[in-house]
Amino acid sequence: MDTGERIVAILKDRGARDVLDIGCGHGGLARLLVREGHSVIGIDPDPGAIAAARDKVPEAQFQASGAEALPFGPGRFDACVFLNSLHHVPVPLMKRALHEALRVLRPGGEVIVVEPLAKGPFFEVMRPVEDETEIRRAAMAAIDALCASGMATGPAPETWSRPTPVADTEAFIDSLARVDPARRAVAEAQRESIARLFARHATEGPGGRELHQPLRLWRLRPI
Repeated sequence: MDTGERIVAILKDRGARDVLDIGCGHGGLARLLVREGHSVIGIDPDPGAIAAARDKVPEAQFQASGAEALPFGPGRFDACVFLNSLHHVPVPLMKRALHEALRVLRPGGEVIVVEPLAKGPFFEVMRPVEDETEIRRAAMAAIDALCASGMATGPAPETWSRPTPVADTEAFIDSLARVDPARRAVAEAQRESIARLFARHATEGPGGRELHQPLRLWRLRPI
């Protein structure tokens, strides 16, 4: 079961209809959720990402906003999803972003958070371009602090390894640049290091070469 399927299964289990996609990027998750029958609003602080998401998923709604100040009243959504996005929130605002997601939930709603761990083959090959060790750990610390404060509860988080098909070094650099075009110049400067790490960490999968990335999923409910 891939990441999107896990999120869809949780939403169906909770009977969620109205979903907020926090840090929606170019609308990949929103497109899946709309296809599954959910009503989706996506927010992202990058106006360029919002424009791309609107083009890709006209059935959903999108608006530019930071996660730490959601432009919605209490009880607006059945679920909020941070898919690989909490660690992109400025560290001092991560806890506030989680509080905001809890605030806009309806009774019985959940905040779903998926975060990549600061380890694994994909992470190791990416490190010369952008080492996210500290911000990924900060995101997890913010979740731990939220639960320790008595603001949220939920089942134990689930961890799995996601295989990402990557044919070669060029394809890997392209994948990083799609997320953030500014990474390309850094990646080109580090091409030899990336090539060595790719050769060391890539494994053969059903469709060719792939890099695994451990992910963790939390289901948070307000107390």
